[in-house]
Amino acid sequence: MTARACFLSLAFLFSPASVFGQSVSDGAPLSAIDWLSRSVEPSNVLPPLREAAPIDAAANPPDVTVAQLDRRSPDTIGLLPPSLTGLPRSLWRHSPEQVLVELILNEEENALPAMHDLLVTLLLADADPPFAASPSAPLFMARVDKLLALGAIEQAQALLQAADPDTPDLFRRWFDVALIDGTEAEACKVIEAKPSIAPTYPARVFCIARSGQWRTAALILNTGRALGDISEEEDALLSRFLDPELYEDEPPLPAPSRISPLIFRLREAIGERLPTAGLPLAFAHADLHASAGWRSQIEAVERLARRQVVSENLLQAIYTARSPAASGGVWDRVELFQRFDAAAGQFDIDTVAEVLPQIWAEITDAHLETQFASLYAEDLTRMALPDHLAPLVFKISLLSTRYQAHARTYKPSDRTEELLVAIALGDLGSAPEARDSAFRAVVSGLTNATPSPEQRARLEAGRIGEALLFAISDFHAAQNGDPHQIAPVLAVLNEVGLTDLARRAALQYLLLDRSP
Repeated sequence: MTARACFLSLAFLFSPASVFGQSVSDGAPLSAIDWLSRSVEPSNVLPPLREAAPIDAAANPPDVTVAQLDRRSPDTIGLLPPSLTGLPRSLWRHSPEQVLVELILNEEENALPAMHDLLVTLLLADADPPFAASPSAPLFMARVDKLLALGAIEQAQALLQAADPDTPDLFRRWFDVALIDGTEAEACKVIEAKPSIAPTYPARVFCIARSGQWRTAALILNTGRALGDISEEEDALLSRFLDPELYEDEPPLPAPSRISPLIFRLREAIGERLPTAGLPLAFAHADLHASAGWRSQIEAVERLARRQVVSENLLQAIYTARSPAASGGVWDRVELFQRFDAAAGQFDIDTVAEVLPQIWAEITDAHLETQFASLYAEDLTRMALPDHLAPLVFKISLLSTRYQAHARTYKPSDRTEELLVAIALGDLGSAPEARDSAFRAVVSGLTNATPSPEQRARLEAGRIGEALLFAISDFHAAQNGDPHQIAPVLAVLNEVGLTDLARRAALQYLLLDRSP
């Protein structure tokens, strides 16, 4: 038995094993992101490990509220300036803060790529906070939490870093992002350096142990157990983390009652890694690491690419990382993608013509059309492919970022293609009459439709961000219901100057099947 194991055995022997805290599933409600680690407790600063002067138990300190007067409010922080977003700095200023918070947290997460891009742009926009905004910055927290829910952990981490995450609520989110992407070293240094963060016992045990201070970590674990601040489930997990040799012959731990990034990392450290497929989307980033199996990497990058939070280049890199050793399911998609990718890179027109319809069917099933278009539309439009593939290549080109350039050089072969070209170029004056209800709604939205009375009132009151959040929600509802409701949503986008976004949303609505 190792010296560390002997110490832990003695520590466990002399600790009051009958005293445990509440289970992880009990306690006060968490934030909207209910899988965040309980890594800090704002009201519970842990006792120092070094000896301190005795405190008179009868002396009750007064309640004191501390505020840093020169601290910049997180609500003022954004990553995208108005010059990039095309939106005014007064985006949020005239809206009630709580309305914005509720809209952001309740926003649908499976919208078309263009509407998803709009949501992320709003979350990252550099804009003034609402009038009478709360000092606790609930709008900023909602923006970060929504990014986490969308799996956009790099963007969330950048926002948190800009806010200087030295308060419990900010640090808790920053710590969890670091745990997911494996960059927790800096966060652990903050835990050790800033007692005001008030880390919980499990967080301290993890950070102290990963720095090699196993004896200190064991003392912290036993202190938490003695005080009832570590649950039985946490105790079992942390004990195995500190010395797995003591539990070599024990069966694996049961599934956790709740998941969090800290629990995920601890389970990974003891060799009982949890699959990410059924976990919140943010956890998929953990499967992008080289230590994960190739299939896990493929499934993770597909999940993340569908939500527009990883680049198409990463999708391409993981798809082509090695040769498939199996067939069926995702392996058929990978094999076809590799054949197409190699042929496109060599301008092998015969192979591209053969494989394109097959890989497009796979890509459509996986809802990765815009990523594929971004990768290959340029090459496809320059190839002399057979005439029967022209409509498919045209469709793919309209889903790329250069949809206008491609539409400008394409010769439409029927009324539908003529309308698509007119929508892409914003030249609907001479376009043929739309007969399909979806096309009629889009044409109306891009030409003569007006926002709904409620949206008109928001726009006239300067509540631009609020109106755009409603537009995202309305677009999603119309997409799954009455197509005529698309028109006033597109009218809102046009009215605030987001013309390119309105056209991309219109094209994606017409070309992508996102029916439930």
